[in-house]
Amino acid sequence: MAQRSKATTIPVLLQLPLFVQLMATGSVAMLLPAIHAFALDQHRVAQPFFYGAVLFGFLTALIGLGTFRQPVRNVPRSQLLTLVAAFLALPVMLAVPLHEARPSMSFFNAYFEMVSSITTTGASIFDTPHLIPDPIHLWRGIVGWMGGFLVIVSAVAILAPMTLGGFEVLRPTPSSGGLPGSGAQLARATEPNKRVARFTAQVLPVYVSLTLIIWLLQVISGTGSFNGVMIAMATMSTSGILPLRTLAELGMSVPAEIAIFVFLFIAVTRQVTWLPFDKHYSSSLRNDPEMRVALCFVVLVPLALWFRHFIGAIEVNEESDVLSAVRALWGAVFTVLSFLSTTGFVSGDWETARDWSALPTPGLVLAGLAILGGGVATTAGGVKLLRFYALYKHGVREMEKLVHPSSIGSGGRLGRGMRREGAFIAWIFFMLFALSIAGVVVALAFTGLGFEESVIFALSGLSTTGPLIYVALDESASYASLSTGSKSILIWAMVLGRMETLAIIALFNPDFWRR
Repeated sequence: MAQRSKATTIPVLLQLPLFVQLMATGSVAMLLPAIHAFALDQHRVAQPFFYGAVLFGFLTALIGLGTFRQPVRNVPRSQLLTLVAAFLALPVMLAVPLHEARPSMSFFNAYFEMVSSITTTGASIFDTPHLIPDPIHLWRGIVGWMGGFLVIVSAVAILAPMTLGGFEVLRPTPSSGGLPGSGAQLARATEPNKRVARFTAQVLPVYVSLTLIIWLLQVISGTGSFNGVMIAMATMSTSGILPLRTLAELGMSVPAEIAIFVFLFIAVTRQVTWLPFDKHYSSSLRNDPEMRVALCFVVLVPLALWFRHFIGAIEVNEESDVLSAVRALWGAVFTVLSFLSTTGFVSGDWETARDWSALPTPGLVLAGLAILGGGVATTAGGVKLLRFYALYKHGVREMEKLVHPSSIGSGGRLGRGMRREGAFIAWIFFMLFALSIAGVVVALAFTGLGFEESVIFALSGLSTTGPLIYVALDESASYASLSTGSKSILIWAMVLGRMETLAIIALFNPDFWRR
């Protein structure tokens, strides 16, 4: 009897719309901060989350009954609209218990916080995070962690068949499934929810296991149980959401930072979550182009920064301080990888380099790394390393043709496609991203922000790297000081950066609305 009930329950859940399933997941997740707050005897904080779980669970059940077995006429359009709703509409529900738990916070600020969390941006309006109860920080971390998982599953199950999200570089030709955004493969799927459920069942154990491993390593390193959970969720989702502003304020040790550093590489390559699903991709991280590009940046950029600080140390006669030099190099390596993965963690030794050389920190370098971003089908934002690699290979091939005009490029069909159509589409995306930056900067400037502030806030939103403002601007910069208009613009910028411009443009594809 139990087996029969289980066999009939799973198909029922799959017949609900994806957005309803997301609402159910969010409702159940509200119980976690409620239990945590109850364990800490913070009943005033526990009540909104518990009542929110009951209220929205009941509302989800009603909506599920009304939309049960509702046919979907256009699968690609439905899936893309669901993602947009997940980043814009779902935070309305998630913000209700946060607003009730912090009555001094306006609902719009709570909504901004939830959009920032679910898009894994980590742009917090809490200027004094040490005064915020731990269950609220836990809720922010949980939403960011779930948002990161949603990004991975949607990339594999939704964007990849539509040749979006960076996959258009690998499969740019019509013979491989249609033009970018056409949804040729996804449109042929008879039961798209089963596709999402199948990839969820495959990715979730890996996602949860890696999170638990990071948490265990943090506890062993002496970080603490609660701080370790927050760091683990922030690392896996690349949200950078912490109970305090920086890792240094948490008292992070070097072994704890090394553990984070190792797992940040997950965000620069799709191999961890994508390799089991496609045998055509490389079977070794050594041959993965995203990993190789990331290693180049992780090695060359910190060395350049360290050499810059070394020259400054010579001028102040501190070049003989070997320990400070090593700590400065480690701080640069860790912070570079953190911003390349759009996490936004700053090493505790990052300021050591500044004290060693008496030079200011180069925030624009970190902003450039955040723009490049990590790998496709990962939680990282930005332009993505695969697009950068496609442009690089195209440039190398063009230089080869200048020397040997009659030569034939190597790499097979996939390599030639990446250098031609793939590089062309990657260049289009670069231009669209640049135009998006310009548009957001102009919009923020109209709200009263200065040029430098507008640029950094725009980059932090579009690259989903919220902590960028704290290293690229002075310490007085904060999201709480922004006006309502500026926050509204950043909300759209965070969603645009998370969804990517090509996916938004695909919604305006005429074929989407003709069927």
